[in-house]
Amino acid sequence: MQSNKQQPHGMRIVSGPGSAQPASADTANMAADPEGPGAAGTATATEPNPGPGTAEVPVAQQEHDTEAPGPDPEAPDPAPAGDEAPLSTPTLGQVLVAVEELWPASLAEPWDSVGPVVGRPERPVKRIMFAVDPTLEVVADAVARGTDLLITHHPLLLKPVNSVAATGFKGEAVHLLIESGCALVTAHTNADSAIGGVSDVLADIFGLTETQPLAPSRDGLPEEGIGRVGMLPEPLQLHEFASRVFSAMPAVAGGVRVAGERAGIVRKVAVCGGAGDSLFDAVRASEADVYVTADLRHHPASEAREAALNGKPYLIDVSHFASEWLWLPTAADALKNVLHDLGHDVEIGVSAINTDPWDFILTP
Repeated sequence: MQSNKQQPHGMRIVSGPGSAQPASADTANMAADPEGPGAAGTATATEPNPGPGTAEVPVAQQEHDTEAPGPDPEAPDPAPAGDEAPLSTPTLGQVLVAVEELWPASLAEPWDSVGPVVGRPERPVKRIMFAVDPTLEVVADAVARGTDLLITHHPLLLKPVNSVAATGFKGEAVHLLIESGCALVTAHTNADSAIGGVSDVLADIFGLTETQPLAPSRDGLPEEGIGRVGMLPEPLQLHEFASRVFSAMPAVAGGVRVAGERAGIVRKVAVCGGAGDSLFDAVRASEADVYVTADLRHHPASEAREAALNGKPYLIDVSHFASEWLWLPTAADALKNVLHDLGHDVEIGVSAINTDPWDFILTP
């Protein structure tokens, strides 16, 4: 019996590209020292503001006849004191403008449901949490931490409903969010397709270059679309590349499954965060050596192996949750940067709650 699932709780404060592993509870406190390492929502000044008593003594008043060093021609001109406008707290409506800039709703698949779910546009947003799933545990944790906006990858209400009564877990989540003043926004297939989205992050982590979409977006840029395919800088054997994939993933019970010859050579790689068995035709057309995705079902995987040419593409099946969690720190950094450029100061973190549905696995 093996169990590879960890159950960390809390929020990791984001200030730069983070580890691929969800943070532990003791490092994920939203009340982290705002001046300490990893603090979010603090502006980075290009020139430190001189404190009291640090004024430079004029050369004429120096005791020694030494020549004062001249200004560095490469150094930026210091900004006059008070020249930079203070950062403000945005409203939900202003955050939604930034979200649309990063992950346009027009990139979402026709069947998908993205954008705001609950929340008043005029409400101020001081704290934002990113998560994969809007489970009750994630919602309750966000509320307990004073979160004003929860942004999840998966929709809470993907299918039409005729009731949000608190007698069910989805209705309970809606009530908890509204009663606590926490907004909810979904960035799903629009975040899959966008530049810097889920599959772009996977491609970067796996070291791919010359990437392009597996299924280009109908209404987007040439670089936008579902999935990515790219090249490894140097060929690897399948077991070596699979180990790289495994090492990059957050720890979950299911681990990583591989189909193909262990010593087979891999150079061209296709990836799709989340469930990607609908893209097998595009993968074959790309002539990828291996395809990394999640939720590979028996029949599509079996048929893909039967239709393989010289055994390729090999298949690497990962956790749906794990493949998409890797995008969250990058998404948090991107939103923080856009809001900062718009003059806003927001504390942004990533939920470390493991919402993979499996708890342990039995193996031979």
